[in-house]
This record gives sequence, C-alpha cells and structure tokens, in this order.
Amino acid sequence: MSTVRRRSVIAAAGAALTAAPVLAACGDDDTSSAADADSSTASGTIRLGYFGNVTHAPALVGLQAEVFKDTLPAEVTIEETVFNAGPSAIEALFADAIDISYIGPNPAINGWAQSGGQALHIIAGSTSGGAGLVVKPEITEVEDLRGKALATPQLGNTQDVAARYWLQEQGFATDENGGGDVSVTPIDNSEVAAAFDDGTVEAAWAVEPRYSDLILKHGAVEFLNERELWEGGEFVTTHVIVSKTFLDEQPALVKAFLEGHLAALDYIAENPEEAQTVSNDRIEALTDKRLDDAVIAAAFENLSFTADPIASSLQGSKEHAVEIGLLEEVDLKGIYALDALNQVLADRGDDEVSAGDLA
Repeated sequence: MSTVRRRSVIAAAGAALTAAPVLAACGDDDTSSAADADSSTASGTIRLGYFGNVTHAPALVGLQAEVFKDTLPAEVTIEETVFNAGPSAIEALFADAIDISYIGPNPAINGWAQSGGQALHIIAGSTSGGAGLVVKPEITEVEDLRGKALATPQLGNTQDVAARYWLQEQGFATDENGGGDVSVTPIDNSEVAAAFDDGTVEAAWAVEPRYSDLILKHGAVEFLNERELWEGGEFVTTHVIVSKTFLDEQPALVKAFLEGHLAALDYIAENPEEAQTVSNDRIEALTDKRLDDAVIAAAFENLSFTADPIASSLQGSKEHAVEIGLLEEVDLKGIYALDALNQVLADRGDDEVSAGDLA
C-alpha cells in the first residue's frame, strides 16, 4: 500500500481571477503519453489540492476512507493542500506548489486564460449540480427580486457568474459594486447564513452544502435549482485539473491518480450513506465543524459524482462570464486532456468520455 502524507494548509482566499486578457489557447502539445504510461510502475509524490467541502467529496472520500492509499502503487505518496477558494488553488498551481487539484469550472477557465493555455489541463470530471437560487419565503416570483440583495460566494466565481447571467436574462441590471436592479453581494460561504438570518440579503445563489443548509435550517425556499438551466440537467461543479508540466513529466503518476479518483467515485456510488459519513468526518477533521446529518444527506441528493467533465457546460460557463463582462473572450480548445482518463475507463470496460469541440 502507498503512504498518504497529510499536510493541510487552509489557504487564504486570493482575489478573484476575473477579466482575464484575451489569450489564444496554446494547448496542442502532445499529452497522450499519460494514456500510454504504466501506472503500476508509478512512484513519487502527488501534491494534491482540494477543498474541505462536500462538492469535493471524491477527494474527501479518497483520503479519509483511504481509497487512494488502497488504489495507488505502494511507491506513490499524496501530499495534500486544502484551499478555501479556487483562485488560491490556481495561484498555487502557477507557483508549482501543487500538481493536481479538484476545483470549480470558472477558476480553471481563468487559469487557462491567464496562462495562454500553458499552465493546466482538465483531466477528469468529479461533481455535477448542487447549486441554485434560494430565497426568503415572501419572494415568490422573479419580479419580487427587484431591489433585493442576493448573495454569491465570491465575485467572479462559478455561482456568481451563474447568478449574474440568469439575472441579466430576466432583464435585471447588476454591477460589480452591488448596484443595479438586484444587489449581487459577494459573501463568504461561512457567513451567508447569518446574512440571510439578519436580513442583510434576501436571496442567495448558493452551492452545497450551504444550499441545503439555508433551506433546512434558515427558512429559505428553493426558487430555482440550477439543473433546470442546463441541457440534460447536468453542469460541472468540480473537476480535476493538472499542471501541464506534471502531466508531461509524470504521466504514470497522473494515470495512477486517475485510477484512484475513479475508485473514489465507485466508493460513493456503491456506499452512498457511508460516503456521507466519511466526507463529514474529513470536513470535521479539517474545519473542527461537522455538517448536520440532514444537511449532508440533502446535499448528496442534490449532487452527482461523475468522471464525465461535462465539457458543454464549461463552454457555457465561459460564454456566460464573457457576456456579463467578467471575462474577456478566450478560446478553450485544448483545455481538456482526457486520453489518460479514457484509457483507464477502457481498461475497466467503462464508456469513454468526451471533451467535444474543446479537445
């Protein structure tokens, strides 16, 4: 068995990586060697980033239930770094402080844009769903949102983009300073419940577990589950990125990690209730706080865990960010490197996944 070395660093949230310059994607270097690598001979350290959040359940399960330890070759060590914001994880990857990270779609898009397609690739999906608009009970129709304050986790993050784009589609103006027809107010996830309770905000575009927590414990009602806005009801919430340098230089380690990632997804699918407990154990170990059992159960019900990166929704998220002025146009073609994942899936007898036009 491998040794998993734990190094938890709760990183301070960096400034949101928004309004990235227009940069041509430069991702046409050959990365197929990871697919051809022999993961059984992999050795060395994988510096892994993730969040202590239920949307990163495959990472939580992989570490807490020792799925990675049982799956990876004995000579592979995982060194973990825990982040609380996507921009911080991207900064760490840029600084060569991590090799692989679980992360949301918009930070990955911004990292790709800022590096001109040279810093990272998306190598697998992880989590879908689990976000949407919750409101005070008196808000029963769209027009009731006019003049109200709506919380999002961070300016330019995935939920912030989704909220601002949806509001624009409803005919509401917003701005980055909280002005406009609806005051979009970035509030840290840990503080949004208090803001909702004291009336600072009347609505929130929240992500799990805050989404279920607001409904079950703070009197919010579901106004719109974001699944309703995406074809097939699926959209990427978390996926797995890798440093391009690490992918090029350590293909066997990348492939070995993907085998562990798929094993963690299997664990969640086969043991859903146990996966909730294990994830909560990890969250408690990282934050000294445990989610209410009903909240984490509802969160798992609202999430899907899949290796499919749901590439069409990444393109959609990019287009939405561009349309609302939080991102300049950028070509995402080449952002995915799925050869290694598809080789592992083929070895298991599973269907391959596709990056569509973004391969």
